[in-house]
Amino acid sequence: MGLWELFAIAVGLSMDAFAVSIGKGLTMPRIRWKHAAVTGLWFGVFQAVMPLLGYFLGATFSGYIQSVDHWIAFVLLGLIGGNMIRESFSAEGELVDGSFAPLRMLPLAVATSIDALAVGVTFAFLQVDILAAVLLIGVTTFAISVAGVKIGTVFGEKFSAKAECAGGLLLVLMGAKILLEHLGFLG
Repeated sequence: MGLWELFAIAVGLSMDAFAVSIGKGLTMPRIRWKHAAVTGLWFGVFQAVMPLLGYFLGATFSGYIQSVDHWIAFVLLGLIGGNMIRESFSAEGELVDGSFAPLRMLPLAVATSIDALAVGVTFAFLQVDILAAVLLIGVTTFAISVAGVKIGTVFGEKFSAKAECAGGLLLVLMGAKILLEHLGFLG
């Protein structure tokens, strides 16, 4: 898997964190860079750690399911992406309060990174430099989350649903690409 493909996955995974970061920004009358950095760190670290855990989990079982690994990657990325697209059209938004305390940030960081755990499982079946991948995912999520806080303070809720839909679409397309490459349709 190349750098651009990993970057596309990183952007797709970070869209949940981006949407929640916009919500955090909505709670602030003006941007506080300290709060934006705290938000970016929480989401970036969890988005990096979860695929690493998923990778080790997937690597443990990869010998048993290697013949269908491309289908697993396709299904997992398709389900995660499809769910993100569905949620982007849902009338109920994510509840985000204005607190940056660890007890408030931890559940948000875990909730926005569960899909990264499943993507990490797919990394175990693909040729991925896992350390480079998790670093790229973490840094990308950090930057996008900081931008989300800023956008939330300026523009409000207008962008969060569109971002989540775009992220889901990216993940679905990456899953389809992996399957089509394995089946020999893409070279």
